[in-house]
Amino acid sequence: MAAPIASDISKNDLVLRQQVLGSRRFSNFLWAAVSTLGGAGFLLASLSSYFRVNLLPFADPTQLVFIPQGIAMGFYGIAGLSLGLYLWLIMAWDVGGGYNEFDKNAGKATIFRWGFPGKDRQIELSYPLEDLQSIRVALKDGLNPKRSLYLRIKSRGEIPLTRVGQPMSLSDLENRGAELARFLSVPLEGL
Repeated sequence: MAAPIASDISKNDLVLRQQVLGSRRFSNFLWAAVSTLGGAGFLLASLSSYFRVNLLPFADPTQLVFIPQGIAMGFYGIAGLSLGLYLWLIMAWDVGGGYNEFDKNAGKATIFRWGFPGKDRQIELSYPLEDLQSIRVALKDGLNPKRSLYLRIKSRGEIPLTRVGQPMSLSDLENRGAELARFLSVPLEGL
């Protein structure tokens, strides 16, 4: 393949490959660390109130009454640790990560994503290039903004091409959509 145009796009005259960022985002790392540390703190406070032994260096939870405060802290600790474990696991498995590849040599478009472990962990969709109808840009502003690209396929609907979670900048979305539409010689809709 040719030298990369951007850090997540590689292109030559016949093949365009776009990397898709999955769950390995900075925000997920931050929330996993906060949830794990907070959950561990609550669980240690609960255990300290039950055993009457201080397990936390920065507080003295031995003065808490185990029922109801210690039990509530134990519940919050288990919930926080469970959320942290879930976030660490989806980042380790890179759920949602993958690539979009459009190959004029082979005459096909391949959409690949990693899923949760199991028999369907690898999600790979392939379509002939002649079945590609257009590239659609979806824009929704407001409290929960949504900016994404979709690949329209004849008689099959739409397939999302961009990452889930953090919306892309408008200029990046327009550039990526226009480049893809130009490469595939299909119309760009929604702008």
